[in-house]
Amino acid sequence: MESHDIKISHGAASDSLTLPSEIHLENMRQLTFGGDNAEAYWSFDSQKLVFQANNPQWGTGCDQIYWMQLDQDRSPSSTPPSQISSGLGRTTCAYFMPGDTSVVFASTHLADSLCPEVPPRGPNGEYVWPIYEGYDIFTADLDGQLLSRLTDFEGYDAEATLSLQGDKMVFTSLRSGDLELYTCDIDGSNVKQITTELGYDGGAFFSPDGNQLIWRASRPQSDEEVAHYQELLTNGLVEPIAMELFIANSDGTDARQLTDLGGANWAPYFHPDGQHILFSSNHHTGGFPFNIFMIDVNGEGLEQITFDSAFDSFPMFSPDGRSLAFSSNRNNGRTRSTNVFVAQWKN
Repeated sequence: MESHDIKISHGAASDSLTLPSEIHLENMRQLTFGGDNAEAYWSFDSQKLVFQANNPQWGTGCDQIYWMQLDQDRSPSSTPPSQISSGLGRTTCAYFMPGDTSVVFASTHLADSLCPEVPPRGPNGEYVWPIYEGYDIFTADLDGQLLSRLTDFEGYDAEATLSLQGDKMVFTSLRSGDLELYTCDIDGSNVKQITTELGYDGGAFFSPDGNQLIWRASRPQSDEEVAHYQELLTNGLVEPIAMELFIANSDGTDARQLTDLGGANWAPYFHPDGQHILFSSNHHTGGFPFNIFMIDVNGEGLEQITFDSAFDSFPMFSPDGRSLAFSSNRNNGRTRSTNVFVAQWKN
């Protein structure tokens, strides 16, 4: 086994975690046990993951940023992963910087040292995402030492990810009055707006060659839908029940809708071949479960990848293309915990 292969000798690694229909996955390994663990993204060397977690056993009050080395013991009895964020405010969407010695993430700690209030569901039980205006984007080393502040805007700046070339960043911001995508250099300079249509644009990732972007978006059309979206946004909320995937060149040109499935289609990530997209969706159920699907860049060849009965999302290929990290409710003892898993990919 070469040094950049994922070692599975520690923790829960077993094909028993892989369901029979999951023909593209093998040697699955569970890396967290309990709490809410999500958005686990790879280091450039395919040896580490950085993720956000809210786990009362780790002393968190809301999402904080952690990282872990893949060849270390990650069993239920192992010590918690290393925390990067300070514990002040709420954090989200961490991503490794080139060199794998620092990460970029969004945090509300400058606006308030306390965890922001979690919004209630809508009057009919509608699920909403908070768009905290205190979020700005920072970099920190793996010991938690803040290195730089990349955004300084009075409003939401978050969801930053990098190209595999390590030269460009994409993020979501409310600076125009709507939630749009922006790109910049990795020091925060040279900011360019990528999207302009009304609706939430977020969760963007670059293609393997850095030439394209894939992201999730809502596109309210009727007067009623537009008014509802804008009212929620005024209150710092987004209702993510109707989203499709969009793809464009990395400068925003040739933007087009990739999926037209209905429901919530989100958390897209390019397959290493650059010709397929993995994403999470509930289009087949209208509610739960959410599963991971694959589709080609022309919107054809839809294939279901995971078959868990509750929730699978946030798929991301390791830069070496050999492994897939994702978050899932599987194997959680019928609790509400969401955990991080890694599996080797089979074409």
